[in-house]
Amino acid sequence: MSEPGGLQQGGTPVLEKDTGDDVAPPGRGGGFDGRRPADHRFWSARRVPAGVVAVLLAAVAGVFLYDVVAVRAHRPAMAWRRGLAHQLAERPLDDPWVLVGAGVAAALGLWLVVLAVTPGVRQLLPMRRPRPDVRAGLHRAAAALVLRDRAMEVAGVQSARARAGRRRADVSVVSHFRDLEDVRADLDSVLTEAVHGLGLVRPLTLSVHVRRAGKKG
Repeated sequence: MSEPGGLQQGGTPVLEKDTGDDVAPPGRGGGFDGRRPADHRFWSARRVPAGVVAVLLAAVAGVFLYDVVAVRAHRPAMAWRRGLAHQLAERPLDDPWVLVGAGVAAALGLWLVVLAVTPGVRQLLPMRRPRPDVRAGLHRAAAALVLRDRAMEVAGVQSARARAGRRRADVSVVSHFRDLEDVRADLDSVLTEAVHGLGLVRPLTLSVHVRRAGKKG
């Protein structure tokens, strides 16, 4: 269940109802109301892979079930199943086609295992919990937009670009007046405050790059 309805276009924060089972007892954490905020990422629903696997398994199971029922009804088995059984009985294990098939099956299985044990949703950064039963997430593009806008407020900044990752935020600034060291000092102060103001469970490590605007002509 989501509140108020998931991620909106443009990187609006996401609020999600939670049971609060992973919240530590009062007095042990650094979150709101003495509670430790959940630092795990949001899990993807994996609807497309799950749907594809379900459809394929249902189709294969249906075909095999039909053939087994036909054999039980004293009808000959399908030609493809007889051919498959013949090939499996005669081909050695070191046959190239057997090795290729085994490799493809192993790769698909590994892919499904990775999807099952990894959270996904890499674009959402977990935020501190305002309440124990609500989880919040901020889109990385929204975090980068906030940092870029805050950088543009610093005197001497002509243009700014920001990119937010899962652990680090990179801000590149072009200055057209003032000393570069003064601009960098102001940027460090303003952007550090902005990073903490995002309310993330794990504040982004800030990397600021300042350069002088090139001369025209």
